[in-house]
Amino acid sequence: MYRLGKDEGLGVRTPKVFLNPKESAVKPSAKARSRTATREPQRLDPTQREAIIAREAVAFFAEHGFEGQTRELAKRLRITQPLLYRYFPTKEALIERVYQEVFVGGWKASWGKLITDRAAPLRSRLAQFYREYAEVILTYEWIRLFMFAGLRDLGLNARYLKMLRERVFEKVIEEIRAEYGRPSISELPITVLEIEMIWGLHAAIFYLGVRQFIYSMPLETDLNSIIDAKVATFLNGVRCVLPARVKA
Repeated sequence: MYRLGKDEGLGVRTPKVFLNPKESAVKPSAKARSRTATREPQRLDPTQREAIIAREAVAFFAEHGFEGQTRELAKRLRITQPLLYRYFPTKEALIERVYQEVFVGGWKASWGKLITDRAAPLRSRLAQFYREYAEVILTYEWIRLFMFAGLRDLGLNARYLKMLRERVFEKVIEEIRAEYGRPSISELPITVLEIEMIWGLHAAIFYLGVRQFIYSMPLETDLNSIIDAKVATFLNGVRCVLPARVKA
């Protein structure tokens, strides 16, 4: 896990600053308060303030990586660092909130049903899933945070990829086996090659975001067309690594 260094400045007293720029640290006179009572906005309640900190942390870490200091984040928010730590006691706690907001919060419960609904052709199911999934992950924040988390070895990537395997990879392999008349994964465990083939498809979708938000190379054609082509190519080739058919 990332540990705070001495340069984080936790012991330094700084003037109190508010998230709302219209709020002042200097108390106005009674006369001034009377004139402005009906015009000044109320201070943010704790829930609102916490949400604002979390939202800005997502943008901040996506820009600077997880080595970015909380002192600088507090400056961007125009609050004191001690106030930030009142809501998130450690940097690890703040990073965990970012993980929950970006990687867990964006997950749709409907995706599992979409993948396994055999009323629709497998190709259309996978194409629709990856279209919807791409809308969530192919963003500046998602791609860059995932890359930075991997470089810092924070453990976030391993947690997310475990969730991905359980919620997507295993379901896709089960559906592929059913499509081509192969044994269920309950009868025959998933093979290493099957997992590798799913990784290949998934990584191809993820790489579209890397090209855009790491290499600054915009896509040259419609995203959905690219996804449909990758899914079709995957399904046309994956059968060669599937277990043999069960003999009658």
